[in-house]
Amino acid sequence: MGIDLSEHSFDAIIFDNDGTLVHSMPLHFIAWAESFRLHDAPFEFSEEYFYTQAGIAEVDTVKALNAMHGTDLDPHAVMKAKMEIFYARMGDLQVVESVAAVARQYHGSKPIAVASGSEEHTVRECLSHTGLLPLFPIIITPKDVKHGKPAPDMFLLAAEKMAVDPGRCIVFEDGRSGAIGAQAAGMKVVWVSQDGALRWY
Repeated sequence: MGIDLSEHSFDAIIFDNDGTLVHSMPLHFIAWAESFRLHDAPFEFSEEYFYTQAGIAEVDTVKALNAMHGTDLDPHAVMKAKMEIFYARMGDLQVVESVAAVARQYHGSKPIAVASGSEEHTVRECLSHTGLLPLFPIIITPKDVKHGKPAPDMFLLAAEKMAVDPGRCIVFEDGRSGAIGAQAAGMKVVWVSQDGALRWY
């Protein structure tokens, strides 16, 4: 399940959060689906579509669905209800051990950061509930940049805050949009599958 990072020379590591550090994606899907039901969305929010949105800012997901289906759901209201449902179930979260082990291994010896498409409060709550928060002094979320994933902005900002060259960073991602953004930033990517297996992207 692990991966040998010594195959490459690098100075820092950036981690996505949902589905990468923590097994939160199934819980996010449940919360999204329930929020759309509460808001009488006339479309089905499928699990397949949900996974295509991995790493994308939550408000942008609602806006995209409105454009796709010709609806006018309030993105912020849908997101607020979704997060309330998510927080109520947060005690069920587990870490992705194969990835958390890497973060623990390099904490203190190389700069590490989180770059997530979720809201900052959500990221911090997830990491706090799983005991990982002390590992990450740098957390980048969509509010910190002009363009979220799949743009490279979050990854470039993380590199800047860690004071390292972007090309010297390795990124752990489970979402295509994040992998695309990391590569656009000139970074190497480790792909995290749903079962926690790791491979070079």
